[in-house]
Amino acid sequence: MNSNLSYANKKILLTHLLGFASENKSKLFDKVIQFRTRYITVVLEDIFQSHNASAVLRSCDCFGIQDVHIIENLNKFEINPHIALGSAKWLNLHKYTGNTTKKISPYEILKTNGYRIIATTPHKNDCFLEDLSLDSKIALVFGTELNGLSKEAVKNADAFVKIPMYGFTESFNISVSAAIMLHYLTEKLRKSDLNWKLTEEEMIDIKLSWIKNVVKSSDLIEKRLFKNL
Repeated sequence: MNSNLSYANKKILLTHLLGFASENKSKLFDKVIQFRTRYITVVLEDIFQSHNASAVLRSCDCFGIQDVHIIENLNKFEINPHIALGSAKWLNLHKYTGNTTKKISPYEILKTNGYRIIATTPHKNDCFLEDLSLDSKIALVFGTELNGLSKEAVKNADAFVKIPMYGFTESFNISVSAAIMLHYLTEKLRKSDLNWKLTEEEMIDIKLSWIKNVVKSSDLIEKRLFKNL
């Protein structure tokens, strides 16, 4: 999609491309977009097991999380299509490689955009999930399965959160942790009076990215459309 399109032209393009999709698909887009949010986002730091990474993406889509930030300092992020089940194409994935993170920290970028960094790791100042405040936007950070979060993540954390556990095992699998946290927090968010929904323009942009995943030769259709306008 041409990022230089005006809001009006984006609406024209979306309407035009939806004409190439089924009515059921169009209605599904309208339904799903109403529950999408950027108030909560997820950060995956050097996840090396593709089945865990893919399961987290699937949970993000299911719980309406639109943005996932992927840090690849040590491990390359890979998607297992049998587990992700196409969920990645409905999300905005923001990737940060080792080169980019040396210039500016992903955590600094998130903070600049109004997010509190919430580290999902044991810490002396941690709080239980149900006590985590949603008074401002949050970025939930999940680290590697073996080593946990990096020093950079811990240094930039505004808060630390943990899930109550009552068994012998010390921790949940990362994908299970993400699913539990996202279920609880998105339900809490949607029952609140907080302004968690997308703006109209964000909805247009996201629906455009969705429809372009569905309609073949959408770029060519776009060129022809604006050539004739």
